[in-house]
Amino acid sequence: MIVDLPETTVAKVSRALVTLREEGGAVALGRVLTLVISTVSGAAEEAVQAANDASREHPMRVIVVVHEPGGLEAEPRLDAQIRVGGDAGASEVVLLHVWGPAGADEEGLVTGLLLPDAPVVAWWPGREVPDVVAESPLGRIAQRRITDASAQADPQRAIDHLAATYRPGDSDFAWTRLTLWRAVLAAALDQPPYEAVEAVEVSGAADSPSTELLAAWLRSALDVPVTVVLSDRSTGSSGIHGVRLLRPSGAIELERNVPDVATLSQPDQPTQDVSLPRRSLRDCLAEELRRLDPDDLFGQVLTEGLAGLDRGLAATATGGL
Repeated sequence: MIVDLPETTVAKVSRALVTLREEGGAVALGRVLTLVISTVSGAAEEAVQAANDASREHPMRVIVVVHEPGGLEAEPRLDAQIRVGGDAGASEVVLLHVWGPAGADEEGLVTGLLLPDAPVVAWWPGREVPDVVAESPLGRIAQRRITDASAQADPQRAIDHLAATYRPGDSDFAWTRLTLWRAVLAAALDQPPYEAVEAVEVSGAADSPSTELLAAWLRSALDVPVTVVLSDRSTGSSGIHGVRLLRPSGAIELERNVPDVATLSQPDQPTQDVSLPRRSLRDCLAEELRRLDPDDLFGQVLTEGLAGLDRGLAATATGGL
C-alpha cells in the first residue's frame, strides 16, 4: 500500500502512520530499529530497494529524507509518501521529499517518526556526507552511521577524512566489501606450513578505498610491511585486484582477474578458483545492520593501520599483482 501526502507536515505523517497501523493492521511491534537515509532526488529508489531487501533480515522502519533540487533558496515544501505491506518488504517506508529550508533541520524532520526505544542507524547514499559524520544532525541521534567513500568524488580523500574524523559508531561500505576477502585470506593462513608472513603487497584501482583498508587490516593483523600498488582505473579494472603474502616457503597469491572469481595460489598446493563476487548494496547494508555496537576493528584499521601504508601508483595498470 502506498499513501501520498503532498504539502504536508511531520505531524500529519505521524498521524497517518498511526491510522495505517490501526486500520490496516500494519504494526511496528516487530521492528528492531529505525534506518534513517539522507539522500538526493534520483538516488532514493535504489537506497529504498536495498533497505526493503535488508528488512527481510532486519524488520525496521525506514525514513528517507530526499533533498530535492534548488538548495535553501527553493520554496519550503514537504511532500511525504508512506509505503507498507508488499511495497515495503518487511519494513515501513516513509519518504520525505523536502525543498528549501524545509530540509535544513534533518533531526527535527525525523525525530517525531522514530520508533520508540529502538536503535537508530543513519546512512548517506548518493550524496556528499557531512564533514564530521558523528556531529551531523542525523549522526547525533544514531548509534551507527554508514557512509560510502567509494561513492564520493575523491574516494581516497574521503577515506582519509573519515580516518581523521572517526568516532566510535562510524562505518563505511568500503570496509564491508572486504568481508569475503578477509575470510579467504584468513583461511589460507590457517593452513600448513603456518609460517610467519614477512611482507605483503596489495594491488587495486587508485579510486578504491577498499584496497587501502584491506592493506591497513593486513598491516594491523600481521604487523609486517605492506605495500599498496594502485593503478589508474581508466586503463584497468576497478576495486581490489589482488594480494600477495610473502612467506619463506613462497608466496600466497589471491588475484581477481575476472568478475566474481578469484584465483588462490599457494606453494605445493593446486591453484584454486574462489568465489569472490562484488557485494551488492543490499548485502553491504544487511551486514552493517547485524551489529549496532561500534566496530572496534574497523576503527583500529582506519585510525592506525592506514597511517603506515606505503602507497605507490603503478606505471601501467594490471589485472592483479
